[in-house]
Amino acid sequence: MLSSQLKQLERDGLVVRTAYPEVPPRVEYSITPLGLAVLPVIDALRAFGLSFKAQREKRTRKGSRGG
Repeated sequence: MLSSQLKQLERDGLVVRTAYPEVPPRVEYSITPLGLAVLPVIDALRAFGLSFKAQREKRTRKGSRGG
């Protein structure tokens, strides 16, 4: 699962994979400039999700008190 997601991120140009010819094998992933450019969008989605969740929980609590 993780391997396929990393391969897709690499194909999309969001990360770069560096393989080292060692035993045992070692692979490192680093974020590309394109990947860095996506981070503000991800942060905005996270902030929206947290805000939405808090509002929803607030409404749920009000409803459970008979209010």
